[in-house]
Amino acid sequence: MRKSLLSICMAAALFAGTTAVAAEELRIGTASLGGAFYPIGQGISNLVNKYAGDDLTMVPVVTGGSVQNPRLVGEGEVDIAITNNNLAVLATKGAGPYKSGAIDIKAVAALHPSVLHMIVLDGSDIKSFEDIKGKRVAVGPAGGGTLGFMNFLLPLHGMSMDDITPSFLSYSDGFSQLSDGNVDAAFALSGYPASAVMQAGASNKLRFIEFSPGKLDEALGKNGAFKSVEIPADVYSTDAPGTVIGVNNMLIVPSDTDADRVFAITSAVFENLDEFKAENANARQINPDDSKNLAIPLHEGAARYFNK
Repeated sequence: MRKSLLSICMAAALFAGTTAVAAEELRIGTASLGGAFYPIGQGISNLVNKYAGDDLTMVPVVTGGSVQNPRLVGEGEVDIAITNNNLAVLATKGAGPYKSGAIDIKAVAALHPSVLHMIVLDGSDIKSFEDIKGKRVAVGPAGGGTLGFMNFLLPLHGMSMDDITPSFLSYSDGFSQLSDGNVDAAFALSGYPASAVMQAGASNKLRFIEFSPGKLDEALGKNGAFKSVEIPADVYSTDAPGTVIGVNNMLIVPSDTDADRVFAITSAVFENLDEFKAENANARQINPDDSKNLAIPLHEGAARYFNK
């Protein structure tokens, strides 16, 4: 499969006339066509193709997503890719899904965050995270990103999965079950607005589950890859905004990528961020300052841009 991906996506170098070399085509690893990463990758590619100069072009590549992308970068299947802070850290340490060996990658920039939606119907007696004890909770698909956060947060609150009745459902099914009253709470790790939550909110008044005082700070202190994110009330028509835990998504490249190339890519995207935001809702959540506080070191070329 790797050889197939490589043969499909790798462009051979072409010569213009007898001396000039045509633009080098880079491959950016995204995710499936139905996810948020592919449109982000397409937008980045468009900006690189438009603004990075005649010697660079970029094309988005469909991949397995944030877990697979560090491996694809390390194996040379793609030249740049999207993943999240937490997975990037695990990849550089050879931990978690990357126990077969550490991957030598560096960060290029922070992208939009993925946040842990913790949602109940407005009339629920579940107010804080502790209140899910003994409740029926849709926790996302088995092996999905939501479970990683649940396995982190439950022990922090003196609980385990045995203290809830979990339903391992897709986000769409989980929030449909919330609407129907078949679960008491639904969780989803996603960028926002999340379509599953929007669908549930179309016929129900929703509310965010809150963290008890000090608990979110405690969680952030235990894992520097995580961050606090406020979801405005108007996103899901809730009475109050939701303060949730999230993780930034980021662009990564092999550590040995040419610094001038990385600088050109970074400049093409961030010098034209307003154009990116006009075309992509998730791009509107990109904060350039976040790129100075990522969980793995910035590549030299990206640091040159952000520290100029």
